[in-house]
Amino acid sequence: MKRRELERRLRELGWTLQRHGGKHDVWVGASGSFTEYVPRHPELNERLAQVILRRAKERK
Repeated sequence: MKRRELERRLRELGWTLQRHGGKHDVWVGASGSFTEYVPRHPELNERLAQVILRRAKERK
């Protein structure tokens, strides 16, 4: 999955980008109490992307 597609889906779930890191971007849930780290690769492993999305949906 492309990183841009994953970021678009996270925004749709109400997550926002907190900061850019060296190797990962830090995303924060709508409540502000959960964080998710997204690798800064142009193409992400499909399984990793699905895990990140599943956790994001659970933690809204």
